[in-house]
Amino acid sequence: MIEPSAISALRTRESARFVANNPKSKSVFENSSGWFQKVPFHWMLDWPSPFPIVAASAEGAHLTSIDGQQFDDFCLGDTASMFGHSPPALSAALAQQAGQGLSYMLPTVKGAELSSMLAEMFGLPHWQVTTTASEANRAVIRWCRGLTGRQKILIFNGCYHGAVDDVFVDLRDGVAINRPSLIGQVQDLLPTTVALEFNDLDALESALRNGEIACVLAEPVMTNIGMVRDAPGYLETLRRLCSDTGTLLVFDETHTISSGYGGHSNSHGPMPDIMVIGKSIGGGVPCAVYGFTAQVSARMEALNKSRPSGHSGIGTTLSANALAITAMHAMLGQVITRPAYDHMLAMADRLVSGLRQLIDIRGLPWHVSHVGARVEFVCASEPPLNGSEARAAMDHELETAIHLYLTNRGILLAPFHNMMLLSPVTRPEQVDRLLHALDSCVGELLEIKA
Repeated sequence: MIEPSAISALRTRESARFVANNPKSKSVFENSSGWFQKVPFHWMLDWPSPFPIVAASAEGAHLTSIDGQQFDDFCLGDTASMFGHSPPALSAALAQQAGQGLSYMLPTVKGAELSSMLAEMFGLPHWQVTTTASEANRAVIRWCRGLTGRQKILIFNGCYHGAVDDVFVDLRDGVAINRPSLIGQVQDLLPTTVALEFNDLDALESALRNGEIACVLAEPVMTNIGMVRDAPGYLETLRRLCSDTGTLLVFDETHTISSGYGGHSNSHGPMPDIMVIGKSIGGGVPCAVYGFTAQVSARMEALNKSRPSGHSGIGTTLSANALAITAMHAMLGQVITRPAYDHMLAMADRLVSGLRQLIDIRGLPWHVSHVGARVEFVCASEPPLNGSEARAAMDHELETAIHLYLTNRGILLAPFHNMMLLSPVTRPEQVDRLLHALDSCVGELLEIKA
């Protein structure tokens, strides 16, 4: 049993070590007074270290700090660089495009080719490009309401679909509330957003059978509150209920593209009516896409013809800019390949096997969750079935202590929970270093006495 006093002692020691090892990062942070909270964006403060590492460069599955430290990167930009930092094909394509213009507000030959590449990889015939997955999800919600004439959407407790107002409803003790952490929220979301627990079939059927839901917006595997896997048959029943009730099924595969080639939908099923993909599809260049069936496309076209001319509330000037198109064209054409997934999945299997062996040998009440190239160890004995259980399973103090320990030994995990990504360029020795460092951390925690 790991004692709270051991966690506190290790955290104090490792914080001091981090400060001593990163003087240049500390200086840059302290002198960045022009930025609000000293960082360009607030989530850079979510790392468990006393201040953020300042990155100098990254290549493949390695990152180098300005203090000269080398890191095995299992965060990979929280999925944005899941296929490796700066793949050569992407770097070359971006360099060439930089000399040819970055944003035209006009289509390109690569754009025409990209639409077919998306259709081939993800199995949906029609696509649109946005700048972020947040923007894609906002557009999709608007389309679904327009196509169905229904106002309500359905999401799952603990979800995250980007900076989209409509999805910020939580369940606390079974009661729906507007997420209290939102800044400047003025609209009550409860009349138009239904929040349910993932894997609750009875609640799902009850909510959909009344015919008021425009769309279900979901990850096929929840990833933003830790990992919550779908119960056997749950997604297939979700698909059937949506079809039966005229509800559009939207899968946000921004993270679950890690499940396999073509995303979770193509690797495991079922297929949605609309699919959203962001982050990694451009290799870290800001872009996202949403694809949809031929039936949805025909309904969208009819809706467009029926409305007055003018702003639709969908799209921005930088959507589908030439740089983003070029990035996705290079990624889909040369980087996001079936052999790339074969390597990623093999590395994930190596990591999962090692983690389970570590947990068993150390006698820890933990478990491992994984799907495809996304792996997590959870400091609780049973896999959660929904967002409430996943939230309750989190041990913030223990997790942050472990993260800081690993960081000081050249290993980066995602800062939000114990998520690790395996890339096409992650090497077996990197996985082994992670396992060795985690085992050393656990061993020290178990040995520290109150």
